[in-house]
Amino acid sequence: MWTATKLAVEFLKKEDGPTAVEYAVMLALIVVVCISAITTLGQNANSTFSLIGASIAPNTAAS
Repeated sequence: MWTATKLAVEFLKKEDGPTAVEYAVMLALIVVVCISAITTLGQNANSTFSLIGASIAPNTAAS
């Protein structure tokens, strides 16, 4: 019984578990920020290229 209690106390004192969880949360937040930034930049680039393409396209209605 004493060894089981001692092992449980040593397990609870270790800080490896919370550190890994903190790194996982940080990584998840970084991924979310990166995905949202890439999505926003992609939408802005798409609208910019669409606007430029529409402005330089030949006007076929005038002929």
